Amino acid sequence: MTATHAPQAHSTKYAWAAGLMVFAAVMLTILGVLDVFRGIMAIAQDEVFLATRNYVFEFDLTGWGWIHLVLGAVAVIVSIGLYQAATWARVAGVAIAGLVIISNFLSLPYYPVWSVIMIAMSGFIIWALCVARKEDLA
Repeated sequence: MTATHAPQAHSTKYAWAAGLMVFAAVMLTILGVLDVFRGIMAIAQDEVFLATRNYVFEFDLTGWGWIHLVLGAVAVIVSIGLYQAATWARVAGVAIAGLVIISNFLSLPYYPVWSVIMIAMSGFIIWALCVARKEDLA
């Protein structure tokens, strides 16, 4: 690569990394808001949830509601930091998305299709936050 192509390569990497950060921020915001709504539905004992017997990780539906509500609220707060490309927000975003995967896996019998969708969204968020390198953003 010659010296004349170096600035263009850097700008392409920057655009790609910045685009992934915005993608992760938007997805984490959506995931957080949807998780907050899911938490509110569970706390209100909405009838969209399935009742299963003898589930190993069985919590009261209200308990699952509070877990999803808190994770969703934290996800929205972390996504605000992602819009500013803060390093702490990238680390926290991966952690929150990982916790959302775990909580949705454990609450799978209560709302199976939605849990699988949230797990997939969280996987994309983790991918986007881990692929964009700090030096590409600078």
